[in-house]
Amino acid sequence: MWGIVDCDNCYVSCERVFRPDLEGRAVVVLSNNDGCVVARSNEAKEMGIKMGMPYFQMLQQFKGKDITAFSSNYELYGDMSARVMNILRLEAPKVLQYSIDEAFLDFRENEEITHDPDALKYWGERLAAKVRQWTGIPISIGIAPTKTLAKMASHFAKRYPAYRKCCLIHTDEQREKALQMTEAGDVWGIGRRLDRKMREYGIITAYDLAQRSSSWVQNTMNVMGFRTWRELHGEDCIDVEGQEVRHKSICTSRSFADMIDDIDSLSCHVSNFAIHCAQKLRKEHSLACQITVFIDTNRFRDDLSQYEGSSTLILPTPTASDMEISIASIQILKKIYRKGFKYKRAGVTVTAIDDAVVETNFMDYDPARREKINRLTNAMDKINGIMGNETVIIASQQYADITADGRHKKFAQDLKRNLKSPSYSTNPNEFKIT
Repeated sequence: MWGIVDCDNCYVSCERVFRPDLEGRAVVVLSNNDGCVVARSNEAKEMGIKMGMPYFQMLQQFKGKDITAFSSNYELYGDMSARVMNILRLEAPKVLQYSIDEAFLDFRENEEITHDPDALKYWGERLAAKVRQWTGIPISIGIAPTKTLAKMASHFAKRYPAYRKCCLIHTDEQREKALQMTEAGDVWGIGRRLDRKMREYGIITAYDLAQRSSSWVQNTMNVMGFRTWRELHGEDCIDVEGQEVRHKSICTSRSFADMIDDIDSLSCHVSNFAIHCAQKLRKEHSLACQITVFIDTNRFRDDLSQYEGSSTLILPTPTASDMEISIASIQILKKIYRKGFKYKRAGVTVTAIDDAVVETNFMDYDPARREKINRLTNAMDKINGIMGNETVIIASQQYADITADGRHKKFAQDLKRNLKSPSYSTNPNEFKIT
């Protein structure tokens, strides 16, 4: 048996822990630079606020409505998530954190917990109550023979109060009923594109999909789709524990607080995006073999000229060096930049490969230079690890804007977060008692 714990409306719930007056009211949390809605309370959903709706459009469309908006407070959300996960590790046999607001519970080696369905259901209800009491965060728990069915069960636990925050799918009868009540597009791993394709074949519910033959699914859907079909039949085959942390591609992108039209400012942003990609590469023991840079204007401004530019550069020798990836990214930016446009967003994507399988390019590879770059990169990482992020940076990262204490802004500070709540649980200086 598998369980999955899902924090209900995670970001909104974190804000409500310290603002209980917001219970029962419409609350939204915004993306970087207060751009668009990334989290909604149930009341906001019922009001018609859509995920991804630009904040300025929400203000126009719901003018006069009682809606509380927050800038993203990642310090708060990360700390509250850690508190929830710590409780899960105390109570559950084995916990595999899947995201900031989700974790799988592995019961496979603890049959004494799963042999009695009633006891297991009661255990889940008590766990949900304990997390809510200890942290203030509401969670929903789904338990089933496979991870896909457990995910489905968690949706029922979240939707129907009678489950007392824990839904258990234990028998074939319960499994089939759950499949009949779930749209195919809502099944974990299906996605919108595959959902549209299945509707063309008359597959509306998860039960419709499960009724198709294995040969049809193999010939019509991708490998992941076939695994999902097997999971719907109760066969556990999606591995989350054995998945590599290493990503095939890494992207860092942002919308800017204000639109930018000059190449120098764009270069500073792109350099910081590139270096954050490089840092992630080194954490995963990967190297970049190609780099893609994109820049976009503001598509919501019909009064302005529109332009989207992107280009990719294949590196002769893969690297995870801040300097090399930054230099290459700025080189690409200069190629795609067009004067006369106001840019709202940019980003850098690196295609990653395992650093153990690198083939060097004899025309480009200089062992002595490579050794110097590696030593410099390692030294910078050590200093920043001890003294704090961005203690040492390369020149192209330097923002022109100055903070209140007279220092140049850092990457983390170059965000518009006018509606940010205090970091209640991590920064006592921001906690004010009124």
